Amino acid sequence: MAVSHEQGAKLFTQNCAACHAGGGNLVNAQKTLKKEALEKYDMYSKEAIVYQVTNGKNAMPAFGKRLSSEQIEQLAEYVLAQADKGW
Repeated sequence: MAVSHEQGAKLFTQNCAACHAGGGNLVNAQKTLKKEALEKYDMYSKEAIVYQVTNGKNAMPAFGKRLSSEQIEQLAEYVLAQADKGW
């Protein structure tokens, strides 16, 4: 596992897993982090995920002031890699 992937996994566990454990979504069951849902909602890109994590949306808080841009990019790469693996 690459360093950034390990870091992304750690960041996901610390910041995202409470709502998105296993690629799910406790707040909105339709909008999971699974590949099909990411594609359906135009979120299947690093740029889209970085934007949403940075700025938040609806019930999801913004992490732009809590995490560095590098950390957010690592998170986005991790989410995409996990989506490709089927979580």
